Amino acid sequence: MEQQDKYVRFDWAVKRLLRQKANFGVLEGFLTVLLGENVKIIEILESESNQQTIDDKFNRVDIKARNSKDEIIIVEIQNTRELYYLERILYGVAKAITEHISLGERYYAVKKIYSISILYFDIGKGEDYLYHGQNHFIGVHTGDRLEVTTKEKDAIVHKIPAEIFPEYFLIRVNEFDKVAVTPLEEWIEYLKTGCIRPDTTAPGLEEARQKLIYYNMSKEERHAYDEHLSAIMIQNDVLDGAKLEGRMEGRMEGKMEGKMEGKMEERLEIANNLKSLGVDITAIHKATGLSPEEIEKL
Repeated sequence: MEQQDKYVRFDWAVKRLLRQKANFGVLEGFLTVLLGENVKIIEILESESNQQTIDDKFNRVDIKARNSKDEIIIVEIQNTRELYYLERILYGVAKAITEHISLGERYYAVKKIYSISILYFDIGKGEDYLYHGQNHFIGVHTGDRLEVTTKEKDAIVHKIPAEIFPEYFLIRVNEFDKVAVTPLEEWIEYLKTGCIRPDTTAPGLEEARQKLIYYNMSKEERHAYDEHLSAIMIQNDVLDGAKLEGRMEGRMEGKMEGKMEGKMEERLEIANNLKSLGVDITAIHKATGLSPEEIEKL
């Protein structure tokens, strides 16, 4: 990366910059590389977490877009562990499907949904940094894939379920440790380090080099961005110091539930530290297991 250039993190860009039509090229490039087809964004749709206050710095960042094929693409960035993450992205996809079909419309109006999660925490065991999942119906005895025949506009149309059912991408950013060679690897390198090589030709990263330069922001924007990075670092130090990651992993597996229950004082201390950093009550509840009422009393 050129020494004079410092680039804005992708989560900050999604929240503040990439919702502007003039900057759609950055997001289009990322989606084109990831999905393996040319993606054009028609509009950015209203999404859940568009907060612009300091209290939102630990929440997930998301963006919801409609592409040129009238499909819905949800991109989420998650900086810290969240319990039941898979259940939540499933709910988000289901909600997007129902939001974009009007009451009384026929089912063929259902939109194809892409759910893309950029994760900066260890979601589980696996050797890859990119996982992809979608629905397939496989013959139990024959091993073939089911192809559904429907009649549309007086014509017989053959469809496979993957053309209709949602697709999920989980990007485990911290697991990427390769030398970036392909456009996808260059993108993952940028997501992890914030670095963009001077000679990049990866779709979207060329635009990012021009539009996501740190020093192009106003003094006020740079200050807010620096505070955002500091807050993330402080929160991670608090979580690491308390070894909360390990405890929550054990709790999820049912091995340390009694130990967590027996250390209420320590959980209260962690919650108090997070609250003093401005973390919202919902996030503290998910991280410690304390009730909102217990957190309010701190």
